[in-house]
Amino acid sequence: MSPARRRKLLWQAVESAILLGALFLILFPILWMALTAFKRPVDLFGLTFLFTPTLDNFRAIFAHPWNIGHTLLNSFIVAAATVAISVPASTLAAYAFSRFELPFKGALFFTILATQFIPAVVVVLPFYLLFRDLGLLDTVYALIVVNLAIVTPFATWMLKGFLDAVPTESEEAALVDGATRLRVILDVVVPMIWPGVVVTAVFCFILTWNEFLFALILTRDDAVTLPVGITRFRTERGDLWELIAAAGILISIPMFLLASVIQRHFVRGMTGGAVK
Repeated sequence: MSPARRRKLLWQAVESAILLGALFLILFPILWMALTAFKRPVDLFGLTFLFTPTLDNFRAIFAHPWNIGHTLLNSFIVAAATVAISVPASTLAAYAFSRFELPFKGALFFTILATQFIPAVVVVLPFYLLFRDLGLLDTVYALIVVNLAIVTPFATWMLKGFLDAVPTESEEAALVDGATRLRVILDVVVPMIWPGVVVTAVFCFILTWNEFLFALILTRDDAVTLPVGITRFRTERGDLWELIAAAGILISIPMFLLASVIQRHFVRGMTGGAVK
């Protein structure tokens, strides 16, 4: 075997080892969480894959006093409402930035992007005081407003990239035929960037679904979301890791379903928005 061939095989072996190591680091915590969710407390701290599985943990988190079903419903309402409002609004905003020559256009778009770099802990107190004065603390309405402030600038930035990659000839033809600007956006532009809209909606849903800090500060009982609800699995014997793992499975399921159902849209949307 030639030296060049040996170096190539060695490099391929190194690459494979690195990829397997990265795969292990990514998948092992997920696997361990899944196993812990089906363990009894007596099996919890045993470093073994052999145990008698049980569904008691899932039954327990939905029963009193944990009532995780309520927090799960709150998370879904907040995430769904945020996506339903932010994606259409961001589409219109991104279209304006992409197609029109606006006064101070660059400064406005930079301001939108700059909001993404403000630490959440800096603005949580103003939001708290605002919602306290409005009587909206511990409501899903407060969480929806906060999450809109988080994801709408992000969605606008993403959708502008997709719109910039779309030629304007079809829009101009529709305008010449008498279509209104809104009709052009709905019937011409949105179908052309639909994979990008789906990608944006998924990212907005994930960001909202996983949001923790604002939900922790702005809620107490009625509007507690699932990430905050998990922190309450604590008794006199300490953290109930088996219940935390079971609730973690519930948080992860929507993410896995979204990734598997719309994988094709992810690929088309990201490549469509990256190339002009």
